[in-house]
Amino acid sequence: MSGGRSVDHREVQIPLQQVASSLATPLSVAPPITALSHRPANPWPPGDPAAPPGACGSGAPAGFLPLHGGFRDHFVETPEAKYCCEACRLVLCQPRQTECGHRFCQSCISDILSRQTPVCPADMEPLFKDKIFRDVCCHREIMALKVYCRSEANGCQEQMSLQQIPDHLNVCPFFEVPCPLGKCKERMMRKEIPDHLSWKCKHRESTCEFCMTKMPLTDLQKHKETVCPAFPVSCPNHCSFSSLPRSELSTHQHDCPKAQVSCPFHRYGCTFKGLNQDLRPHESMFVAEHLRMMATRNATLENKVEDMKAEMMERYKILPVLSSRLSEVEKQNDELREKSRQSEQKLATIQKLMSSHSEKLLEVELELRSLRLLRDEVENLRGTLENLRTRLSVLEQGGRAGSNSAAHTLASLETQLNRHDDMLSVHEIRLADMDLRFQVLETASYNGTLIWKIRDYKRRKAEAVSAKTLSLYSQPFYTGYFGYKMCARVYLNGDGMGKGTHLSLFFVVMRGEYDALLPWPFRQKVTLMLMDQGTSRKHLGDAFKPDPNSSSFKRPSAEMNIASGCPLFVSQSVLETGSYIKDDTIFIKVTVDTSDLPDP
Repeated sequence: MSGGRSVDHREVQIPLQQVASSLATPLSVAPPITALSHRPANPWPPGDPAAPPGACGSGAPAGFLPLHGGFRDHFVETPEAKYCCEACRLVLCQPRQTECGHRFCQSCISDILSRQTPVCPADMEPLFKDKIFRDVCCHREIMALKVYCRSEANGCQEQMSLQQIPDHLNVCPFFEVPCPLGKCKERMMRKEIPDHLSWKCKHRESTCEFCMTKMPLTDLQKHKETVCPAFPVSCPNHCSFSSLPRSELSTHQHDCPKAQVSCPFHRYGCTFKGLNQDLRPHESMFVAEHLRMMATRNATLENKVEDMKAEMMERYKILPVLSSRLSEVEKQNDELREKSRQSEQKLATIQKLMSSHSEKLLEVELELRSLRLLRDEVENLRGTLENLRTRLSVLEQGGRAGSNSAAHTLASLETQLNRHDDMLSVHEIRLADMDLRFQVLETASYNGTLIWKIRDYKRRKAEAVSAKTLSLYSQPFYTGYFGYKMCARVYLNGDGMGKGTHLSLFFVVMRGEYDALLPWPFRQKVTLMLMDQGTSRKHLGDAFKPDPNSSSFKRPSAEMNIASGCPLFVSQSVLETGSYIKDDTIFIKVTVDTSDLPDP
């Protein structure tokens, strides 16, 4: 298999890839007019990957390659048989060589390969795509064959190589091209274009002889008949002016003696209608009548003006009363709007409280249900315990002279009694825990404010001094239903620097259910306060802004963070001598600023 020969006369073979059929326009369509190039034309179609290194131009121009089959040009000398396609018998276009040595046009071999069982029509040998090659040498030889110009029928006698045809057709004076104006559908030889544009083309540029405007010849007549401002037209009233420019017609209509007009005094009742030339005599003859009409109209208008003045005066008298009523209505409207706004706020607050109370009520009902079950179990256990004690007493009274079996029964009953006592203790602990949780739910706050009531101050203070219970924790409180969870911690006998001399009060951030939705670290302002229960209400307080770098205000990883607050909050002497303790009870208030807290 040979695909051709290279410049140094070595045989070269180039494998055929997927071959696309040539896209070309009919030969009758003129290629674009470009400058004649002095380098050889590119014989390969656009995008052909196997084009030789020298063929790197823009490819074969549109119309040069035939749509299907080989070249149909008029060759100066009859081409040899080796240059003809085995299928279409025309001169090869983009030749391909098969494994059996026969040559075909690209489009012809593509048609053959598209069949179910492709075979060579020359020797009926089977054909395979991967064994068909471009014949580069044959292609170059064909492109060098001499042909007549494709416009030979129009009179061109030029001879050139096949590859020079595109360049020649770009300048050939006998080649048929369309009219360069675009709208014209006529075709002509290139040398006939000047005459066509000058005399024959219906779309050539022409000039209106009246207004000197340039336009296509096809639009000239319509322009004259409709819009040309200098075109002469006749007066529609058939006056003495037989012809005048169209632009002056509207002005002429006002002065035309034959125009139909109405008397200028028709507003006042004159009914004259006639020609423009009769208007002046009419005005001269009916001056007095026109004046009388004007006087009558004037009197009528004066009467109407007087009536309107009287009506306006009546309305002016009512204006102050209306203005006063309007002010009152606006004031009432403002009051109603304010009341409506307050009512809406109260309604929103009530709805919010109802929602929170309904949730709390549901939780309380669940807790009460659990408490009832526990109390029932405790009552049952107490009844069982009393029965056991009764039976034990009977056995003790009657078992002094009893046998070993009675002693065994007594031991069994004592064991049951101990087990029931243990179960009763466990249930009492659970009951106390449920009661504590119930109290926490009852006293929980969701607005960022905690009021902590500490009873039995003296006893709790003594426990703190004896180191039995150093500190107390308040019930939790929240900045909102889905906000931060917090509590307070108090050392009644002081802590750190304040131990033994002061009451120490601290703020604690606890782990809540909605921490993942909240901004961290905690940054809200905290105010700690000891409430004065006397009439003077001289509360003692301190406030601080959390340090964002402190671990006390990071998101809790345990149940609660390290407490942060005031170890020297209030001295024991001030606390116990003032009116801060009443009925052995103190009140502590903690307020967290929620004004700038974003919703989770």
